[in-house]
Amino acid sequence: MPDEQMQTSSASYTSNLQMKDIEEKQNILRERLLLIGKNLVDIKENTSDKILGIKKELELMKNEIERIKSFLDSISYQMGKFAKKEDVEILAKQMRMFQPFLRK
Repeated sequence: MPDEQMQTSSASYTSNLQMKDIEEKQNILRERLLLIGKNLVDIKENTSDKILGIKKELELMKNEIERIKSFLDSISYQMGKFAKKEDVEILAKQMRMFQPFLRK
């Protein structure tokens, strides 16, 4: 009987060690899972902040592009009001033709 008790107590001791090992592994896994969850939340917040910043920059760029378009439209409209090179040359020729009459 003492031999059986020793085997039982040895088996019980081994069982207890295995249970403690399993519990320790479970605790380590739980801590790792919590750490991964925290890191995931941090990464999500960081990514959200970056996306928000990019959206703001994009909006500023859109506004600036609209201003540039408006400026270019204004310039192109004004360009239509300028005299063409050919027209200026014709006027210069006409002025030279009438210059002798102005001197008299």
